[in-house]
Amino acid sequence: MLMRLLIAVLLLASSAVFAEKAPPIKASYTADQVADGVYVIHGPLEYPTPENQGFMNNPAFVVTGQGVVVIDPGSSVQVGEMVLDHVRTVTDKPVLAVFNTHVHADHWLGNQAIAEAYPNVTIYAHPKMIEAVEAGAGLTWIENFARITEGAIKGTRVVNANKPTNDGDLISIGGQDYKIMHTGKGHTVNDLMIYMPYKNLIFLGDNCTSGRIIRMDDGNFQGNVEALDASLTMGARIFVPGHGQTGDQTVVTEYRDYLQAVYNGVKKYFEDDLSDFEIKPKLEPELARWKNWSGFQDELGKHISLAYLEIEAAEF
Repeated sequence: MLMRLLIAVLLLASSAVFAEKAPPIKASYTADQVADGVYVIHGPLEYPTPENQGFMNNPAFVVTGQGVVVIDPGSSVQVGEMVLDHVRTVTDKPVLAVFNTHVHADHWLGNQAIAEAYPNVTIYAHPKMIEAVEAGAGLTWIENFARITEGAIKGTRVVNANKPTNDGDLISIGGQDYKIMHTGKGHTVNDLMIYMPYKNLIFLGDNCTSGRIIRMDDGNFQGNVEALDASLTMGARIFVPGHGQTGDQTVVTEYRDYLQAVYNGVKKYFEDDLSDFEIKPKLEPELARWKNWSGFQDELGKHISLAYLEIEAAEF
């Protein structure tokens, strides 16, 4: 009897802890209209911190006559709620659907806020992302973000996508078409790019960033370059990166050139029989074009090591 009572008390205490929720996003962000009816909240370029409360991506939303489509609603329930606040300043129409561009949680943990407000919402993602989240990736990301932000995402829980989509799918929502692109392993194995032909606009996810160098731990340099080359063939005039400012095709070419320069530079020194740690001081000056991008110093050594492994694998 005493043991049952103790267990009951612990369960109640545990429920209370999980029911607690961190405060809303404190900083003021704008929803920039980048095309008719298309808005992007351009997030901070730095890593997740207690100060930015883990917000770091570019959530976007499309307003149609029938309702709203959200792309990458952010890294927490708090960010997702901020996205909904911005939506409601533009329209009172419901959210019809969400797209998640890949498994990294700064882009999709905000699903929770959308699903709580609109329980029947359809959330699209690549099948491999859905599988990864089901296998526990979401919980791992929540633990990581909670630690890094010192609890700023508290109250966030995993809400996985519920509708798989893949390369070549054409999805019509609210009178707008969304053409799905997946070229293979790029930034991850489950990246989606979303082309809107009526808007001449493409959402690139983390296959592309602007002003920020991001992790490639789950990616492939040549595959990422291939994805970006494919994005340039679609006829888009407006390119929305996963991080950094929306712009024209130079948003794509700048980041593609960085990835290719790292790969080509490592390959050149690899063929000279240099190790990855010997390559960095030689290659870094050749990448001066990107030295002022956020994350350059943090990621360059890892990028060289990852490109080295990719090149080494291609030799066998």
